[in-house]
Amino acid sequence: MTSKNVGVIGLGAMGLGIAKTLRENGYTVHACDARPGAADAFARDGGVACATPAEVAAAVDVVVSVVVNAAQTEAVLFGEHGAAAAMRPGSTFVMCSTVDPNWSIALEARLAEQGVLYVDGPISGGAAKAASGQMTMMTAATPAAYAAAGAVLDAMAGKVYRLGDRAGAGSKVKIINQLLAGVHIAAAAEAMALGLREGVDAAALYEVITHSAGNSWMFENRMAHVLAGDYTPLSAVDIFVKDLGLVLDTARASKFPLPLAATAHQMFMQASTAGHAKEDDSAVIKIFPGITLPRAANDDDGQGGRA
Repeated sequence: MTSKNVGVIGLGAMGLGIAKTLRENGYTVHACDARPGAADAFARDGGVACATPAEVAAAVDVVVSVVVNAAQTEAVLFGEHGAAAAMRPGSTFVMCSTVDPNWSIALEARLAEQGVLYVDGPISGGAAKAASGQMTMMTAATPAAYAAAGAVLDAMAGKVYRLGDRAGAGSKVKIINQLLAGVHIAAAAEAMALGLREGVDAAALYEVITHSAGNSWMFENRMAHVLAGDYTPLSAVDIFVKDLGLVLDTARASKFPLPLAATAHQMFMQASTAGHAKEDDSAVIKIFPGITLPRAANDDDGQGGRA
């Protein structure tokens, strides 16, 4: 791929970081987002705002899609003013969402029918790593797709794992990562909740655990949100309702037992049903009864209080 034009569809927490990273690496980034004004705001910093996915696709050789799920990806490609009809033969669609691996395999075949290359490329690392170019990509694609889009992948991520020569392996590894991430968040919340119930100072518990063998990246990251009483969604509870659901669906197809993932999924569904669906995924701690959670410094309405 010799063109320095690249498209990014979806300017959320991860997509905006990717778009900025690509721009900083010398690409002219054509971007669009379903939210009014998001693409214009990006354009004010040096990008190119587009009104629709089709407009993005018509201007570039590589389209990077950073939306929430398979349904949104379908809309980006095949909905009204979708990208697929505007993509030229030989161009490449990079799919960064967490999806059913079988759906990703089918999408590769569907795009191949019109001569469009495809990268099964879920991402991990959060908004900060996306913005710094240090996120991880779990990819699978044909050699032709890697040849066409490899430079873009390397420009937007710190680690690009090439896991197979056709779609599917990237999405499989991503949902396994999400199994661990969801279970670790649920376990971290359970541990912090027990500490609160037993009257342990939350800040002291956090300090000890993060310097002990029981620590995990998710405990260190997410329990900091709990200590701050800040449930602003960087990754929402409902993301793990979806992602752990995909994990369980994949395992169910081969009758493979996942008892810890199933329990974590139930915990996130309980938190979602209790009204915390759009809060940060650390809000799964709010399902535990009889504990008093730390409050934000400016919290006067009791939202950080007793669960």
